[in-house]
Amino acid sequence: MAVFTEVSDKAAKALLKRVPLGDFVSLRGIEGGIENTNYFLTTSQGEYVLTLFERLRADQLPFYLYLMKHLAKAGVPVPEPQADGKTGDILLQVEGKPAAIVGKLPGKSQLAPQAAHCQSLGEVLAKMHQAALDYPRQQPNLRGLPWWNETVPVVLPYLDTATAELLRSELAYQNHVAQSSAYTALPRGPVHADLFRDNAMFEGETLTGIFDFYFAGVDTWLFDIAVVVNDWCIDLATGAIDKPRADALLAAYQVVRPLQACERELLNAMLRAGALRFWISRLWDFYLPREASLLKPHDPTHFERVLRERLATPYQLR
Repeated sequence: MAVFTEVSDKAAKALLKRVPLGDFVSLRGIEGGIENTNYFLTTSQGEYVLTLFERLRADQLPFYLYLMKHLAKAGVPVPEPQADGKTGDILLQVEGKPAAIVGKLPGKSQLAPQAAHCQSLGEVLAKMHQAALDYPRQQPNLRGLPWWNETVPVVLPYLDTATAELLRSELAYQNHVAQSSAYTALPRGPVHADLFRDNAMFEGETLTGIFDFYFAGVDTWLFDIAVVVNDWCIDLATGAIDKPRADALLAAYQVVRPLQACERELLNAMLRAGALRFWISRLWDFYLPREASLLKPHDPTHFERVLRERLATPYQLR
Protein backbone atom coordinates (compact mmCIF):
# COMPACT_ATOMS: atom_id res chain seq x y z
CA MET A 1 0.00 0.00 0.00
CA ALA A 2 2.72 2.42 -0.99
CA VAL A 3 2.10 5.74 -2.73
CA PHE A 4 3.21 5.67 -6.37
CA THR A 5 0.77 8.35 -7.55
CA GLU A 6 0.25 11.52 -5.53
CA VAL A 7 -3.43 12.50 -5.22
CA SER A 8 -4.20 16.12 -4.42
CA ASP A 9 -6.99 17.28 -2.13
CA LYS A 10 -8.46 18.99 -5.19
CA ALA A 11 -8.64 15.67 -7.07
CA ALA A 12 -10.22 13.97 -4.05
CA LYS A 13 -12.85 16.69 -3.79
CA ALA A 14 -13.64 16.32 -7.51
CA LEU A 15 -14.00 12.57 -6.99
CA LEU A 16 -16.51 13.09 -4.19
CA LYS A 17 -18.67 15.14 -6.53
CA ARG A 18 -19.09 11.95 -8.59
CA VAL A 19 -19.22 9.44 -5.73
CA PRO A 20 -21.69 10.78 -3.14
CA LEU A 21 -19.96 9.98 0.14
CA GLY A 22 -20.23 13.37 1.85
CA ASP A 23 -17.93 16.36 2.02
CA PHE A 24 -14.15 16.04 1.86
CA VAL A 25 -12.34 16.15 5.22
CA SER A 26 -8.86 14.70 4.67
CA LEU A 27 -6.67 12.40 2.59
CA ARG A 28 -3.72 10.45 3.99
CA GLY A 29 -1.34 8.08 2.21
CA ILE A 30 -1.13 4.54 3.59
CA GLU A 31 2.30 3.09 4.27
CA GLY A 32 3.00 -0.57 3.61
CA GLY A 33 2.47 -2.95 0.68
CA ILE A 34 4.07 -2.71 -2.71
CA GLU A 35 1.45 -2.94 -5.47
CA ASN A 36 -1.05 -0.06 -5.48
CA THR A 37 -1.42 3.51 -4.27
CA ASN A 38 -3.68 3.66 -1.22
CA TYR A 39 -5.11 6.54 0.80
CA PHE A 40 -7.40 6.85 3.76
CA LEU A 41 -10.16 9.17 2.57
CA THR A 42 -12.15 10.81 5.36
CA THR A 43 -15.45 12.51 4.55
CA SER A 44 -18.33 13.94 6.53
CA GLN A 45 -20.01 10.50 6.25
CA GLY A 46 -17.11 8.36 7.43
CA GLU A 47 -13.78 6.77 6.50
CA TYR A 48 -12.98 5.07 3.21
CA VAL A 49 -10.01 3.62 1.37
CA LEU A 50 -9.12 5.07 -2.03
CA THR A 51 -7.00 2.75 -4.20
CA LEU A 52 -5.27 3.66 -7.44
CA PHE A 53 -4.21 0.59 -9.39
CA GLU A 54 -0.63 0.81 -10.62
CA ARG A 55 -0.08 -2.55 -12.32
CA LEU A 56 -3.50 -4.04 -12.98
CA ARG A 57 -5.19 -3.03 -16.22
CA ALA A 58 -8.67 -1.54 -16.33
CA ASP A 59 -9.98 -4.66 -18.12
CA GLN A 60 -8.71 -6.88 -15.27
CA LEU A 61 -10.21 -4.86 -12.43
CA PRO A 62 -13.93 -5.70 -12.75
CA PHE A 63 -13.16 -9.26 -11.63
CA TYR A 64 -11.87 -8.03 -8.26
CA LEU A 65 -14.36 -5.25 -7.66
CA TYR A 66 -17.48 -7.22 -8.57
CA LEU A 67 -16.20 -10.22 -6.60
CA MET A 68 -16.16 -8.00 -3.52
CA LYS A 69 -19.73 -6.85 -4.25
CA HIS A 70 -20.80 -10.47 -4.80
CA LEU A 71 -19.29 -11.60 -1.49
CA ALA A 72 -20.73 -8.63 0.42
CA LYS A 73 -24.18 -9.42 -0.95
CA ALA A 74 -23.75 -13.03 0.24
CA GLY A 75 -23.01 -11.85 3.77
CA VAL A 76 -19.24 -12.34 3.74
CA PRO A 77 -17.61 -9.47 5.69
CA VAL A 78 -15.74 -7.59 2.95
CA PRO A 79 -15.68 -3.87 2.07
CA GLU A 80 -18.10 -3.04 -0.73
CA PRO A 81 -16.90 -0.82 -3.61
CA GLN A 82 -18.70 2.52 -3.86
CA ALA A 83 -20.35 3.59 -7.11
CA ASP A 84 -20.40 6.73 -9.23
CA GLY A 85 -23.72 8.40 -8.40
CA LYS A 86 -24.63 9.03 -12.05
CA THR A 87 -23.26 6.04 -13.95
CA GLY A 88 -23.33 3.36 -11.24
CA ASP A 89 -19.75 2.38 -12.14
CA ILE A 90 -17.55 1.04 -9.34
CA LEU A 91 -14.40 1.26 -11.47
CA LEU A 92 -13.40 4.91 -11.21
CA GLN A 93 -10.53 7.05 -12.50
CA VAL A 94 -8.29 9.34 -10.44
CA GLU A 95 -5.18 11.17 -11.68
CA GLY A 96 -5.38 9.19 -14.92
CA LYS A 97 -5.30 5.83 -13.11
CA PRO A 98 -8.08 3.26 -12.63
CA ALA A 99 -9.31 3.52 -9.05
CA ALA A 100 -11.87 2.35 -6.50
CA ILE A 101 -13.28 3.49 -3.18
CA VAL A 102 -14.30 0.99 -0.52
CA GLY A 103 -15.52 1.41 3.04
CA LYS A 104 -12.93 1.23 5.83
CA LEU A 105 -13.60 -1.83 7.97
CA PRO A 106 -13.98 -1.47 11.76
CA GLY A 107 -11.41 -2.90 14.13
CA LYS A 108 -7.70 -3.44 13.60
CA SER A 109 -5.38 -6.04 12.13
CA GLN A 110 -4.38 -8.82 14.51
CA LEU A 111 -0.64 -9.10 13.95
CA ALA A 112 -0.12 -11.64 16.75
CA PRO A 113 -3.02 -14.03 16.14
CA GLN A 114 -3.98 -16.71 18.61
CA ALA A 115 -5.92 -19.93 18.02
CA ALA A 116 -9.27 -18.14 18.49
CA HIS A 117 -8.45 -15.64 15.72
CA CYS A 118 -7.38 -18.45 13.41
CA GLN A 119 -10.59 -20.33 14.19
CA SER A 120 -12.70 -17.31 13.20
CA LEU A 121 -10.67 -16.84 10.03
CA GLY A 122 -10.94 -20.50 9.03
CA GLU A 123 -14.73 -20.40 9.26
CA VAL A 124 -15.02 -17.21 7.20
CA LEU A 125 -12.51 -18.47 4.63
CA ALA A 126 -14.63 -21.56 3.98
CA LYS A 127 -17.80 -19.45 3.74
CA MET A 128 -16.04 -17.11 1.31
CA HIS A 129 -15.01 -20.00 -0.93
CA GLN A 130 -18.55 -21.34 -1.01
CA ALA A 131 -20.12 -17.90 -1.54
CA ALA A 132 -17.90 -17.29 -4.57
CA LEU A 133 -18.88 -20.54 -6.31
CA ASP A 134 -21.67 -18.88 -8.31
CA TYR A 135 -19.63 -15.77 -9.15
CA PRO A 136 -19.88 -15.60 -12.95
CA ARG A 137 -16.68 -13.75 -13.88
CA GLN A 138 -13.51 -15.71 -14.65
CA GLN A 139 -9.90 -14.64 -14.25
CA PRO A 140 -6.92 -16.82 -13.36
CA ASN A 141 -4.65 -16.18 -10.42
CA LEU A 142 -2.24 -13.79 -12.15
CA ARG A 143 0.52 -14.74 -9.70
CA GLY A 144 0.07 -18.47 -10.24
CA LEU A 145 2.41 -21.09 -11.73
CA PRO A 146 2.80 -19.45 -15.19
CA TRP A 147 3.99 -16.25 -13.48
CA TRP A 148 6.41 -18.23 -11.29
CA ASN A 149 7.89 -19.85 -14.40
CA GLU A 150 8.32 -16.44 -16.05
CA THR A 151 9.75 -14.67 -13.00
CA VAL A 152 12.23 -17.18 -11.57
CA PRO A 153 14.71 -16.78 -14.48
CA VAL A 154 14.60 -13.00 -13.90
CA VAL A 155 15.61 -13.20 -10.22
CA LEU A 156 18.05 -16.14 -10.38
CA PRO A 157 21.07 -13.97 -11.37
CA TYR A 158 20.79 -12.11 -8.05
CA LEU A 159 21.06 -15.26 -5.91
CA ASP A 160 23.99 -17.33 -4.67
CA THR A 161 24.40 -20.85 -5.98
CA ALA A 162 22.73 -22.70 -3.09
CA THR A 163 19.72 -20.36 -2.95
CA ALA A 164 19.27 -20.49 -6.71
CA GLU A 165 19.33 -24.29 -6.61
CA LEU A 166 16.59 -24.38 -3.97
CA LEU A 167 14.45 -22.03 -6.05
CA ARG A 168 14.93 -24.07 -9.24
CA SER A 169 14.27 -27.34 -7.43
CA GLU A 170 11.03 -26.19 -5.80
CA LEU A 171 9.74 -24.67 -9.04
CA ALA A 172 10.39 -27.99 -10.82
CA TYR A 173 8.52 -29.82 -8.05
CA GLN A 174 5.51 -27.50 -8.32
CA ASN A 175 5.37 -27.97 -12.09
CA HIS A 176 5.38 -31.74 -11.47
CA VAL A 177 2.58 -31.47 -8.89
CA ALA A 178 0.48 -29.35 -11.27
CA GLN A 179 0.48 -32.20 -13.79
CA SER A 180 -0.75 -34.82 -11.32
CA SER A 181 -4.25 -36.29 -11.25
CA ALA A 182 -4.65 -35.31 -7.59
CA TYR A 183 -3.97 -31.65 -8.44
CA THR A 184 -6.43 -31.75 -11.35
CA ALA A 185 -9.09 -33.06 -8.95
CA LEU A 186 -8.66 -30.22 -6.43
CA PRO A 187 -11.82 -28.11 -6.02
CA ARG A 188 -11.35 -24.54 -7.12
CA GLY A 189 -13.01 -21.19 -7.60
CA PRO A 190 -12.33 -17.51 -6.86
CA VAL A 191 -9.81 -17.19 -4.03
CA HIS A 192 -8.28 -14.26 -2.15
CA ALA A 193 -4.69 -15.53 -2.67
CA ASP A 194 -3.15 -12.86 -0.39
CA LEU A 195 -4.96 -13.20 2.94
CA PHE A 196 -2.18 -12.17 5.30
CA ARG A 197 -2.53 -10.90 8.86
CA ASP A 198 -2.71 -7.29 7.68
CA ASN A 199 -5.56 -8.03 5.25
CA ALA A 200 -8.17 -8.82 7.91
CA MET A 201 -9.67 -6.81 10.76
CA PHE A 202 -10.75 -7.91 14.23
CA GLU A 203 -12.54 -6.48 17.21
CA GLY A 204 -11.27 -8.66 20.02
CA GLU A 205 -11.55 -12.22 18.71
CA THR A 206 -14.35 -11.33 16.28
CA LEU A 207 -13.40 -11.07 12.61
CA THR A 208 -14.95 -7.87 11.24
CA GLY A 209 -13.78 -8.20 7.67
CA ILE A 210 -11.35 -9.28 4.96
CA PHE A 211 -10.00 -6.80 2.43
CA ASP A 212 -7.42 -6.22 -0.33
CA PHE A 213 -8.72 -8.65 -2.94
CA TYR A 214 -6.44 -7.34 -5.70
CA PHE A 215 -4.46 -10.59 -6.02
CA ALA A 216 -7.65 -12.66 -6.20
CA GLY A 217 -8.26 -15.09 -9.04
CA VAL A 218 -9.59 -18.53 -9.84
CA ASP A 219 -7.30 -21.10 -8.26
CA THR A 220 -7.53 -24.10 -5.95
CA TRP A 221 -9.13 -23.52 -2.57
CA LEU A 222 -6.26 -25.51 -1.08
CA PHE A 223 -3.73 -22.94 -2.32
CA ASP A 224 -5.74 -20.20 -0.61
CA ILE A 225 -5.77 -22.22 2.62
CA ALA A 226 -2.01 -22.75 2.35
CA VAL A 227 -1.31 -19.04 1.94
CA VAL A 228 -3.34 -18.35 5.09
CA VAL A 229 -1.66 -21.09 7.16
CA ASN A 230 1.79 -19.91 6.06
CA ASP A 231 1.16 -16.49 7.57
CA TRP A 232 -1.43 -16.80 10.35
CA CYS A 233 -0.22 -20.08 11.83
CA ILE A 234 3.55 -19.76 11.99
CA ASP A 235 6.31 -18.47 14.20
CA LEU A 236 7.48 -15.46 12.21
CA ALA A 237 11.08 -15.73 13.39
CA THR A 238 11.59 -19.30 12.19
CA GLY A 239 8.76 -19.97 9.72
CA ALA A 240 7.77 -23.08 11.69
CA ILE A 241 4.07 -23.95 11.84
CA ASP A 242 2.34 -23.34 15.17
CA LYS A 243 0.26 -26.51 15.27
CA PRO A 244 -2.44 -25.33 17.72
CA ARG A 245 -3.19 -22.34 15.47
CA ALA A 246 -3.07 -24.39 12.25
CA ASP A 247 -5.27 -27.11 13.78
CA ALA A 248 -7.80 -24.47 14.93
CA LEU A 249 -7.96 -22.82 11.52
CA LEU A 250 -8.32 -26.05 9.55
CA ALA A 251 -10.83 -27.57 11.98
CA ALA A 252 -13.04 -24.48 11.73
CA TYR A 253 -12.74 -24.47 7.95
CA GLN A 254 -13.81 -28.11 7.79
CA VAL A 255 -16.90 -27.53 9.91
CA VAL A 256 -18.16 -25.50 6.94
CA ARG A 257 -16.48 -27.46 4.12
CA PRO A 258 -14.63 -30.72 4.84
CA LEU A 259 -11.44 -31.21 2.84
CA GLN A 260 -11.57 -33.81 0.09
CA ALA A 261 -9.13 -36.72 -0.11
CA CYS A 262 -7.10 -35.04 -2.86
CA GLU A 263 -6.79 -31.92 -0.70
CA ARG A 264 -5.50 -33.90 2.25
CA GLU A 265 -3.00 -35.61 -0.05
CA LEU A 266 -1.64 -32.34 -1.44
CA LEU A 267 -1.84 -30.08 1.62
CA ASN A 268 1.91 -30.07 2.21
CA ALA A 269 2.63 -29.59 -1.49
CA MET A 270 0.40 -26.51 -1.47
CA LEU A 271 2.00 -25.20 1.73
CA ARG A 272 5.27 -25.35 -0.19
CA ALA A 273 3.60 -23.69 -3.18
CA GLY A 274 2.31 -20.85 -1.03
CA ALA A 275 5.79 -20.24 0.38
CA LEU A 276 7.33 -20.36 -3.10
CA ARG A 277 4.84 -17.90 -4.56
CA PHE A 278 5.64 -15.20 -1.99
CA TRP A 279 9.36 -15.92 -1.99
CA ILE A 280 9.42 -15.30 -5.75
CA SER A 281 7.36 -12.11 -5.56
CA ARG A 282 9.46 -10.72 -2.71
CA LEU A 283 12.67 -11.50 -4.60
CA TRP A 284 11.23 -9.68 -7.60
CA ASP A 285 10.16 -6.65 -5.57
CA PHE A 286 13.45 -6.56 -3.64
CA TYR A 287 15.85 -6.79 -6.59
CA LEU A 288 13.70 -4.98 -9.16
CA PRO A 289 11.89 -2.34 -7.09
CA ARG A 290 9.71 0.49 -8.32
CA GLU A 291 10.11 4.00 -7.00
CA ALA A 292 7.33 5.15 -4.69
CA SER A 293 6.73 7.31 -1.67
CA LEU A 294 6.48 5.18 1.52
CA LEU A 295 7.62 2.04 -0.35
CA LYS A 296 9.30 -0.60 1.84
CA PRO A 297 9.99 -3.90 0.02
CA HIS A 298 9.45 -7.00 2.16
CA ASP A 299 12.39 -9.18 3.13
CA PRO A 300 12.46 -12.14 0.69
CA THR A 301 14.45 -14.35 3.07
CA HIS A 302 11.35 -14.74 5.28
CA PHE A 303 9.58 -16.97 2.76
CA GLU A 304 12.80 -18.79 1.95
CA ARG A 305 12.82 -19.80 5.64
CA VAL A 306 9.13 -20.76 5.44
CA LEU A 307 9.80 -22.95 2.42
CA ARG A 308 12.77 -24.65 4.06
CA GLU A 309 10.59 -25.34 7.12
CA ARG A 310 7.85 -26.91 4.97
CA LEU A 311 10.46 -29.14 3.35
CA ALA A 312 12.00 -30.13 6.68
CA THR A 313 8.81 -30.55 8.73
CA PRO A 314 5.62 -31.46 6.84
CA TYR A 315 2.40 -30.55 8.62
CA GLN A 316 0.36 -33.43 10.02
CA LEU A 317 -3.34 -32.76 9.46
CA ARG A 318 -5.55 -33.82 12.35
